[in-house]
Amino acid sequence: MLDQLIEFDKELFIYLNGLGTDTWDGFWLAYTNKVYWIPFYIFLAYLLYKRLGTKMVLLTLLIAILMVSFTDQITNLFKHGFERLRPCHQDGVKEVMDLVKSRCGGKYGYFSGHSSNSMGVAMLVGLMLKEKYKYLIYILIVWALMMGYSRIYIGVHYPLDVLSGFIFGGLSGFMFYKLDKYLQSRFTIKEVDEVK
Repeated sequence: MLDQLIEFDKELFIYLNGLGTDTWDGFWLAYTNKVYWIPFYIFLAYLLYKRLGTKMVLLTLLIAILMVSFTDQITNLFKHGFERLRPCHQDGVKEVMDLVKSRCGGKYGYFSGHSSNSMGVAMLVGLMLKEKYKYLIYILIVWALMMGYSRIYIGVHYPLDVLSGFIFGGLSGFMFYKLDKYLQSRFTIKEVDEVK
């Protein structure tokens, strides 16, 4: 059963990766590059600031940093625990795939850190802002899904790496959202007590 799933994952990767064209390579390379998203993250931080105010936005940003650090560390544990080769390192796959970027990256790819981090951010920020911007969470989820697809397109992750990253990132985002709400309520109660 597991062997069949892995074989299907390889075939799906080869199909999806093979859909790429030179015309779209630059777009997906830019999309997958975290540096280009810094203005987007600043914009999200601004929306959080408008919604939460100075004190609470600092707490939420700290929680977001902790969440990304957490997902990164767990991702690395999985990569070195499972030792599943990236497609661009896999014999029988690397010969038929299209590696869009100049280098493949680390040896192991299960599961995708880009996918887990982007879905975590989408869930955390989307849930924090859902009362003021009810459609934002859907936009952020589409952004995260495209981030995952970019990893397949450029040739560094299998679809199962990406899907697992989405699941873990979504759960992490929800968990850290709950932590943030709890801490916010504790700080609010403390401030009320101090006023009394």
